[in-house]
Amino acid sequence: MSDVSMGAAVSGVSGMGSMSSQSWGVGNGENQAENGTPFAGLLHSMVEQTKELDDQASSTVTGLLSGQGVDVHQAMIATQKANMAFELSLQVRNKAVGAYQQMMGMQF
Repeated sequence: MSDVSMGAAVSGVSGMGSMSSQSWGVGNGENQAENGTPFAGLLHSMVEQTKELDDQASSTVTGLLSGQGVDVHQAMIATQKANMAFELSLQVRNKAVGAYQQMMGMQF
Protein backbone atom coordinates (compact mmCIF):
# COMPACT_ATOMS: atom_id res chain seq x y z
CA MET A 1 0.00 0.00 0.00
CA SER A 2 1.47 3.38 -0.90
CA ASP A 3 2.08 6.09 1.68
CA VAL A 4 -0.80 8.17 0.34
CA SER A 5 -3.29 5.31 0.44
CA MET A 6 -1.97 4.24 3.86
CA GLY A 7 -2.63 7.75 5.14
CA ALA A 8 -6.11 7.69 3.65
CA ALA A 9 -6.79 4.32 5.25
CA VAL A 10 -5.63 5.46 8.67
CA SER A 11 -7.39 8.82 8.64
CA GLY A 12 -10.52 7.24 7.18
CA VAL A 13 -10.77 4.82 10.09
CA SER A 14 -11.28 7.37 12.79
CA GLY A 15 -11.82 10.80 11.36
CA MET A 16 -9.55 12.04 14.17
CA GLY A 17 -6.37 13.58 12.81
CA SER A 18 -4.71 12.77 9.56
CA MET A 19 -1.68 10.80 8.53
CA SER A 20 -1.53 12.13 4.99
CA SER A 21 1.59 12.14 2.87
CA GLN A 22 2.19 15.77 3.85
CA SER A 23 2.25 14.97 7.57
CA TRP A 24 4.91 12.30 6.96
CA GLY A 25 7.06 14.74 5.02
CA VAL A 26 6.61 13.14 1.60
CA GLY A 27 6.86 15.72 -1.16
CA ASN A 28 7.30 18.56 1.28
CA GLY A 29 10.13 20.76 0.01
CA GLU A 30 10.37 22.69 3.28
CA ASN A 31 10.97 19.54 5.30
CA GLN A 32 13.60 18.33 2.85
CA ALA A 33 15.48 21.63 3.01
CA GLU A 34 15.41 21.73 6.82
CA ASN A 35 16.73 18.22 7.36
CA GLY A 36 19.29 18.04 4.56
CA THR A 37 18.28 14.96 2.60
CA PRO A 38 14.75 13.93 1.67
CA PHE A 39 15.04 10.46 3.22
CA ALA A 40 16.40 11.78 6.51
CA GLY A 41 13.57 14.30 6.66
CA LEU A 42 11.05 11.56 5.94
CA LEU A 43 12.42 9.37 8.72
CA HIS A 44 12.51 12.25 11.19
CA SER A 45 8.92 13.29 10.50
CA MET A 46 7.78 9.65 10.62
CA VAL A 47 9.35 9.17 14.05
CA GLU A 48 7.81 12.42 15.31
CA GLN A 49 4.35 11.49 14.00
CA THR A 50 4.63 8.02 15.54
CA LYS A 51 5.60 9.55 18.89
CA GLU A 52 2.64 11.96 18.75
CA LEU A 53 0.22 9.12 18.01
CA ASP A 54 1.68 7.06 20.84
CA ASP A 55 1.27 10.00 23.24
CA GLN A 56 -2.34 10.45 22.10
CA ALA A 57 -3.03 6.75 22.62
CA SER A 58 -1.51 6.85 26.10
CA SER A 59 -3.54 9.87 27.12
CA THR A 60 -6.83 8.42 25.81
CA VAL A 61 -6.25 5.09 27.56
CA THR A 62 -5.35 6.93 30.77
CA GLY A 63 -8.51 9.03 30.41
CA LEU A 64 -10.57 5.90 29.85
CA LEU A 65 -9.15 4.10 32.87
CA SER A 66 -9.47 7.11 35.17
CA GLY A 67 -13.09 7.73 34.15
CA GLN A 68 -12.55 11.13 32.56
CA GLY A 69 -15.28 10.63 29.98
CA VAL A 70 -13.17 9.13 27.22
CA ASP A 71 -15.19 6.78 25.04
CA VAL A 72 -13.95 3.20 24.62
CA HIS A 73 -14.10 3.62 20.85
CA GLN A 74 -11.83 6.67 20.98
CA ALA A 75 -9.28 4.78 23.06
CA MET A 76 -9.33 1.77 20.75
CA ILE A 77 -8.99 3.91 17.63
CA ALA A 78 -6.10 5.88 19.13
CA THR A 79 -4.25 2.71 20.12
CA GLN A 80 -4.80 1.15 16.68
CA LYS A 81 -3.55 4.30 14.95
CA ALA A 82 -0.43 4.29 17.15
CA ASN A 83 0.10 0.59 16.48
CA MET A 84 -0.29 1.04 12.73
CA ALA A 85 2.15 3.97 12.70
CA PHE A 86 4.68 1.94 14.69
CA GLU A 87 4.35 -1.05 12.37
CA LEU A 88 4.83 1.19 9.33
CA SER A 89 7.91 2.78 10.91
CA LEU A 90 9.31 -0.63 11.74
CA GLN A 91 8.81 -1.88 8.17
CA VAL A 92 10.46 1.22 6.70
CA ARG A 93 13.41 0.71 9.03
CA ASN A 94 13.65 -2.97 8.09
CA LYS A 95 13.61 -2.13 4.38
CA ALA A 96 16.28 0.57 4.83
CA VAL A 97 18.54 -1.78 6.81
CA GLY A 98 18.02 -4.51 4.21
CA ALA A 99 18.91 -2.13 1.38
CA TYR A 100 22.02 -0.98 3.27
CA GLN A 101 23.13 -4.55 3.88
CA GLN A 102 22.53 -5.43 0.25
CA MET A 103 24.59 -2.45 -0.89
CA MET A 104 27.40 -3.37 1.49
CA GLY A 105 27.45 -6.86 0.03
CA MET A 106 27.97 -5.61 -3.53
CA GLN A 107 31.36 -6.01 -5.11
CA PHE A 108 32.70 -3.38 -7.45
